[in-house]
Amino acid sequence: MPLRPSRRAVVAGLGGLIAYPALGRAAYPDKNVTIVHGFPGGNGDFLARIVADGLTRILGATVVVEAKAGAGGTIASTHTARAAPDGYTLMIMVGGHAVSAALYNQLAFKPVDDFTMISMLTEFPFVFATYPDHPAKDAKEFVEYARRATEPPLFGTPGNGTGQHMSAELFGSMGKFKLKHVPYRGSGQGVADVLGKRIDFISDTPTVTVPLIQDKQLRALAVTGDKRFFALPDVPTIAEAGVAGYSTGSWLGLVGPAGMPPDVVARLNKMVHELLAEPATANKLRTAGSEVTPTTPQAFKERLESDIAKWVGVVQSAGIQKI
Repeated sequence: MPLRPSRRAVVAGLGGLIAYPALGRAAYPDKNVTIVHGFPGGNGDFLARIVADGLTRILGATVVVEAKAGAGGTIASTHTARAAPDGYTLMIMVGGHAVSAALYNQLAFKPVDDFTMISMLTEFPFVFATYPDHPAKDAKEFVEYARRATEPPLFGTPGNGTGQHMSAELFGSMGKFKLKHVPYRGSGQGVADVLGKRIDFISDTPTVTVPLIQDKQLRALAVTGDKRFFALPDVPTIAEAGVAGYSTGSWLGLVGPAGMPPDVVARLNKMVHELLAEPATANKLRTAGSEVTPTTPQAFKERLESDIAKWVGVVQSAGIQKI
């Protein structure tokens, strides 16, 4: 006569089903995971590789990085929003994603609803930097230089609708002078053009600018945050340089397409927190000019929604033309 399972065994078995809601789906991950980003040579690229290396080690599956440059990061965002929500396509979302939501008349995706937030990763200000013998020695002198100029000074960024773009536009708007934007596909060409004195300054992340400033290839004009930046303690903020009330910055986070399985999101969030808690990883990111700021998925979503509202207000109040 076959043995009947005990009540305890039945309950234990049901508990196992509850603990593993994805029963019937292969254990995640069972193939390569791809992290996309929209800014070759920039901060998102640098962080994507650190996260990919770390998750490869922690998850036990290969995580690769793929650049999809152009349109201020919206090409990468569109690709991610349309991907299968199975956890195998992720993206490094930049703070400029919130800017795009405010600046673009039409996007191929919903800036919040088409994405699954996993965790914020880092925060940082932008840096305005010029070539060493530019006539303006700091941001205060640059304001005077721009107000006197017969043609608007040129500034370069990694693309239209990026945080770098909007931070410089806000600088001109609040400083009451005109600037002309030169968008590039990523940071590399902008750096080359400011080194070649073809543009007046670049607005970019600490990852891009700080090493060049430390090597004296570029000279910092100012940082965009509300306080001086730890990696450039002698460089004033825009507000200190005379544009009262100015303050902005950015962040990077890990996302996937909308509808990802909650168990996959929870696992990735846990792995990200473990990775960013490693002293070697945190030190590498700080050396590159970023503070680690892991969050819950909900806190990340709330930050994105708050930033979108802020940039919508800036675009309206500053009269910035939408793209």
